[in-house]
Amino acid sequence: MANADADEAPLLSVEHLRPGSCSRELELREFRDRYVIRSLDGAAAFAVLRSGGSIRPLSPEEAVAESDCKVSRIYGVVGTIRLLAGSYVLVITSQKDAGSYLGSPVYQVNSMKFLCCNEAIKHLTPQERRDEAYFMSLLRIAETTCGLYYSYDRDLTLNLQRASKLAAGRVHKPLWKQADPRFVWNKNLLEELIEAKLDEFIIPLIQGSFQSAQFTLKDRPVRITLFSRRCNRRLGTRMWRRGANLEGATANFVETEQLVEYEDLTSSFIQLRGSIPLLWEQIVDLSYKPRLSIIEHEETHKVVQRHFHDLSQRYGKIIVADLTDKRGDEGDLSNAFAAEMDRIPGVRYIHFDFHHVCRGGNFDNLQALYNQIEEAIHKQGYFLMNTKGEILLEQSGVVRSNCIDCLDRTNVTQSFLARKSLDSQLQLMGALLSSESISLSDNIHDTFKKLWVEHGDELSLEYAGSYALKGDLVRYGRQTLPGLIKDGMSALSRYYLNNFHDGVRQDALDLISGYYTVSQGSSSPFHNGVDSSSYLPVASAIIVGGITATTFTLSQVGRNAQHLISSIICAGLTVGVVALVKANGKQFCSRPRLCGLI
Repeated sequence: MANADADEAPLLSVEHLRPGSCSRELELREFRDRYVIRSLDGAAAFAVLRSGGSIRPLSPEEAVAESDCKVSRIYGVVGTIRLLAGSYVLVITSQKDAGSYLGSPVYQVNSMKFLCCNEAIKHLTPQERRDEAYFMSLLRIAETTCGLYYSYDRDLTLNLQRASKLAAGRVHKPLWKQADPRFVWNKNLLEELIEAKLDEFIIPLIQGSFQSAQFTLKDRPVRITLFSRRCNRRLGTRMWRRGANLEGATANFVETEQLVEYEDLTSSFIQLRGSIPLLWEQIVDLSYKPRLSIIEHEETHKVVQRHFHDLSQRYGKIIVADLTDKRGDEGDLSNAFAAEMDRIPGVRYIHFDFHHVCRGGNFDNLQALYNQIEEAIHKQGYFLMNTKGEILLEQSGVVRSNCIDCLDRTNVTQSFLARKSLDSQLQLMGALLSSESISLSDNIHDTFKKLWVEHGDELSLEYAGSYALKGDLVRYGRQTLPGLIKDGMSALSRYYLNNFHDGVRQDALDLISGYYTVSQGSSSPFHNGVDSSSYLPVASAIIVGGITATTFTLSQVGRNAQHLISSIICAGLTVGVVALVKANGKQFCSRPRLCGLI
């Protein structure tokens, strides 16, 4: 696989791929005028002043000089963000063990908390105080971000093939200097810690999914790890971050690594997913499926070029598996994508109408897609190395899959390709014969499918706010009644979140990622215009009340003719409000207020 950022270097064993580690044991001391964070497994410490958030490294003596304070345990410093009234420091307050990656423990963030250094709030104008209150509400949303993982002694942003090629000296540098900035979720929050040279406290977080399981083949253990890294370049929610930006970065871009360990061999298979790299949008308007709209722009072809040039530089040969429908709005978008791909040399584009070919939940029909790309996938291969650090095989390209959301159809398809690769990996390692497959063992196959179901759910929660659909196709190869009910609940959840919550969540992501920067003295982003979504509860109450009143008065028509007139008036009022809401659906939905769509 091509390596765009890493330096070529002597081969390193898996055990030697350990960069400079971060402090594991941290203590938070809360004083009236400052916070002190110190390492319990080292001498490092620093203070953050509550009056404005300035950071100052401390000597060991200064860190423990006073004891009259509140003391608590924390598990990492995520970073800082500066708003109108001062700084806010984000710390990890609880964690859980997620497993291990190449021998290093991996932890999942369980809870986070912002420490306030905002005493200057008393000097703000009334409008600035209202703005600060909204920004702080966005920070509380950011505290609940799901799917964040980290390690104290290993960089999780690099897949095994890239990590194996790092220069020998580079692997001993601090984690943040080693990390791929595309996959550092808290990249924007680390700037002040980096400026203060607090390397021991700087932990790159990744957002994505980490699943691991072990089974036995030929009386020997096999460990399979499914690791997804979500890109931060176009971070956002399902409806408010679609397609690509002008730099070619796409929404919901995820690198997924399937890692297999057997005896003294370790292999890695990479796949990609990401939104269709055109300029397009799908604005929520209270309808279940809002219309897709392609944005006409003179830079469109350059955007597609930039996207695939970047992928080719990093991963080698690219195969695009477009899983969208050929009808309706999806068909228009798919046709526009295909037309652009005809102009991109060196990238193979294949359209596969998933819903049409696999209708009825026939997951096995994905074999038709695999038959088209089987030879190319074998040529791309996968990465293989032994415990001595000797590279036996390299992956020379990837399959980039997409549907509309890059969630449900994409996850089903990626799991199918991953199973084919897993069979090939295990056969070469000697764990399976050339004629064998993991599908011959129900227990092993079920373990594999469970990994991919949980992986799909986690990525879906991060982008759409609900569990993935079509999980039954991954787990059972068919749709079941409980699966249909679960999909229905997830679809309703997506509808609610997309329409009434994700606008605010998008603002939180734009603020945390640095896409929107708070600056003193600039005009308020909320000063002009009214948030029409605040009127939706009133409109909903009128509609429900109108339906109730109409039903009641109709039931009384036989007793008093005047009730008929009342029924007509109530029904007319209800219909009028419904028509008003429908006609202004976009205004009644939760919309981002900080940034534009591109």
